[in-house]
Amino acid sequence: MTNTEQTGTGPKATSPVYTYDKSNAMFDRAVQVIPGGIYGHLGPSEGCYIPRDAYPLFSARAEGTRFWDLDGNEFIDYMCGYGPNVLGYNDPIVAEAAQRQARREDVVSIPGSTMVEFAELLTDTVACADWAFFAKNGGDVTTLAVMTARAATGRQRIVFFEGYYHGVDPWAQKLDYPGVLEQDVLGNIEARWNDIADLRRIFAAHRGEIAALIAQPYKHGNFYDNELPVEGYWKQVRRLCDEYGIVLIVDDVRAGWRLDLAGSDHHYGFKADLITFCKALANGYNVSALCGVEALREPVSSITYTGSYWMSAVPFAAGIATITRLAEIDAPALFRRLGTELTDGLVEVAATHGHRLVVSGEPALFYLRLADDDSLDLHQRWIAERVRRGVFLTSHHNHFINAALTSADIARTLEIADAAFAALERP
Repeated sequence: MTNTEQTGTGPKATSPVYTYDKSNAMFDRAVQVIPGGIYGHLGPSEGCYIPRDAYPLFSARAEGTRFWDLDGNEFIDYMCGYGPNVLGYNDPIVAEAAQRQARREDVVSIPGSTMVEFAELLTDTVACADWAFFAKNGGDVTTLAVMTARAATGRQRIVFFEGYYHGVDPWAQKLDYPGVLEQDVLGNIEARWNDIADLRRIFAAHRGEIAALIAQPYKHGNFYDNELPVEGYWKQVRRLCDEYGIVLIVDDVRAGWRLDLAGSDHHYGFKADLITFCKALANGYNVSALCGVEALREPVSSITYTGSYWMSAVPFAAGIATITRLAEIDAPALFRRLGTELTDGLVEVAATHGHRLVVSGEPALFYLRLADDDSLDLHQRWIAERVRRGVFLTSHHNHFINAALTSADIARTLEIADAAFAALERP
């Protein structure tokens, strides 16, 4: 059920205001059988869904750059499943590769040769990769990366950058989180981002104790402007890690395949020792990967680490098709162009309504903030009005571009952004 209105400026077009009766009814059912109804960061209790009543909770189908909820509402999706949708939902090339593999084999008592083919493609594509190890979730491979660093160095401590997120295993959380024990995080140290002097101080103070530095390629956390590395920063970090014998881990779970097909470390001009991928690795099929340098092949091989479905062949086939297609279309260049076109347009729309929209991060994973209200209320209400009209974002998370997005989609997005500002201005 929807109401309709007119957009504020430019060519007039109906802009339905969505309601979510069926979605909310399904949530009422969900809370009876699932803890929290929807758990994790997709749940309505999380801070990204503000106000709660602006958002659908359950989808019915998805295609290209869009999904439809249970009430039949259509959304241009700039969350992309929080990253996995890199080519477009139900991309026909990837879907056909997965279905073809499924007709042959998937989970068998021994792995299929598709695993080897996928690993060969990764080592040919990722600049720092001499080998690849597969799992299912981003947290699987960030955990393995830390274990590998500890196995290689015999050390315990791990250095993070402030505001870090590397999964939900206890070592990657904070001491005040429910279920996390002091011994889980005893070796953790936080450093300031883009502050090489602070990192040098920490390395010197804990000489011989630090196994690894784990970091995203740039600071793309929630509830603050994203921050790129300053010129030369990563090369200095690389030199410090070499000097102190510390394994440098790049967590490319979120940014991987969107900035550079050779890895985000390559994009920023340095070489990681270990790099983790997930999300966009197979366009939504469930697989993650840890890649690394030759010197760490033996340490990672020494670790007992596996899972029931980690050698599933269907996601490997999907991953091969995804990476091949990303290379054919030069996806990183496409994402930069589309992301810039979109964010430049949003800045202009905001300005016509007297607002300053701050865009930060990389265009392929842009972050938005309306700078007119430090309470964040205005930004949350603007995002909510856009969601109610068919553009799906969350309030305080970076957003994603996928290859199915078109300039027509962007034009429609700008119309809805304009209508959302107009809605805020009405008494």
